[in-house]
Amino acid sequence: MATPLLIIRSLRIAFRRDKQWNEAVHGIDLDVFAGKTLGLVGESGSGKSVSSLAVMRLLNEKTSRIQADSIQLEGEEIKDFTESQMAEVRGKRISMIFQEPMTSLNPVYKCGFQVAEMILQHEEVSQAAAKERVINLFKQVMLPRPETIYDSYPHELSGGQKQRVMIAMAIACNPKLLIADEPTTALDVTVQLEILKLLRKLQAETGMGMIFITHDLGVVAEIADDVAVMHNGEILERGSVKEILNHPQHPYTQGLLACRPPMDVRLKRLPIVKEFLDGEWKGGKEEILRDLQITESERKAHLEHLYSQKPLLKVEGLKTWYPLRKGIFSRVYGHVKAVDEVNLEVYEGETLGLVGESGCGKTTLGRSILRLAEPTGGKVWFDGIEVTALKGQALRDFRKQAQIVFQDPYSSLNPRMTIGEAIAEPMRVHGIEKDSSQLRDAVCDLLEQVGLQADHYNRYPHEFSGGQRQRICIARALAVNPRLVICDESVSALDVSVQAQVLNLLNRLKAERHLTYIFISHDLSVVRFMSDRVLVMYNGKPVEMNDADELFEHPQNDYTKKLIAALPGGPKI
Repeated sequence: MATPLLIIRSLRIAFRRDKQWNEAVHGIDLDVFAGKTLGLVGESGSGKSVSSLAVMRLLNEKTSRIQADSIQLEGEEIKDFTESQMAEVRGKRISMIFQEPMTSLNPVYKCGFQVAEMILQHEEVSQAAAKERVINLFKQVMLPRPETIYDSYPHELSGGQKQRVMIAMAIACNPKLLIADEPTTALDVTVQLEILKLLRKLQAETGMGMIFITHDLGVVAEIADDVAVMHNGEILERGSVKEILNHPQHPYTQGLLACRPPMDVRLKRLPIVKEFLDGEWKGGKEEILRDLQITESERKAHLEHLYSQKPLLKVEGLKTWYPLRKGIFSRVYGHVKAVDEVNLEVYEGETLGLVGESGCGKTTLGRSILRLAEPTGGKVWFDGIEVTALKGQALRDFRKQAQIVFQDPYSSLNPRMTIGEAIAEPMRVHGIEKDSSQLRDAVCDLLEQVGLQADHYNRYPHEFSGGQRQRICIARALAVNPRLVICDESVSALDVSVQAQVLNLLNRLKAERHLTYIFISHDLSVVRFMSDRVLVMYNGKPVEMNDADELFEHPQNDYTKKLIAALPGGPKI
């Protein structure tokens, strides 16, 4: 058998907090082979990323402690290398693609300069030769207009383009090992598929080994040869990708697979990882389908009831255009048509899914409906009232009935306000609870409804996990008893296990509070699970709208077919 490119034996990582060392990774072993990809899978906090950062010695030495029996690269022991020796290893022999390209790229330097800097640091070449290499790298990673992007700043590129710049930087010096840390998490399915194909192509051309870190087993099915499943700093299960995905042995792995919304059946709710760890699902897929699958007759009865009513929301010819200006007099020379001639109806108790790639106009449409972005033309009616004609108090009254849950819960919450104050604020604004003790009781009740505790009232946002913060934002949206809630990519940044809990919560609250949802997402499996109908948008225009099951099983539009074809493969539960 071939000798591994990277050998890790008994890696332990501890972090210093309150004058104590707390161990986060507990003696893991890993092998990575040249020309092969190891998928490192687990939830946030499982130890995946810190393990890779420890190999590259990128953890803060003052607050972290790394111990290992051995870390070998190409047969050479590197665990005791000095910082100057590691500087030679990083970028040249081991390279890393970080999760968030916007924070990984320096905003004040042009993209080409940042990639050229990597080459100049490790190789004795001229500035002109480095620039030529970078432009060729940009062509290799299939960036459009490579010469233009060389002179562009990070903020001028899309998310997928920034990620390609990061890949170009990572492969600039032909590393033997590439570590890809969640490189596709926040990308559209079509861009994600392109990035995965690109990484496979580069690996085939260079023979590099790769560690692909992710929480999504569907993505692992597309790219990995072998899989190691991490949880709480330990490796629970390892094997070939086929073995792990088709015959998982550990309940945690079984739970990770099952909590991803399936594309071939419709479930009443998603199983969650904790239920597998607690031994509640013993029969596997057959038991889940028997207990949770929605029958055709149940779905038919639900839809017949839903569409027998009058629409709660009606949108006619809605346009939201943004002017393009130039010259010293800021003359308008054109428009960005973010939303262009959209017509739709949403029925009370319905969940309408809104899908499309970044820039298609789905978020702008949601904000335009609420008048958070002012429409250029068209009309919106809510329960028979024309929203686009409302002003002053009447508009504030409408917003009490229609709320939004934003994509990033951390930036949606004021870091200086306790979560109790954040949830109480809209209730005060709309005069729902005037007595302070009643207000506090109402907030505590909301916290418990979304699966948090009343004694969390006085804590601050930074004290919670991403999934908990999203629950806080949901509680805040529900504080004014709305009838319509727009969920804008509200689970896209969450681990699949946490995502399942939040999706189940949204559906439970919808039933208990008789809510209507517009659910915006680029994740098609999540949209199918949540939605009764789905509207597909492209370049600001609706291109297809249909019953969710019908649209996914028999798409009519070529763009819809392209989106569905780009979904990561792998097992359906």
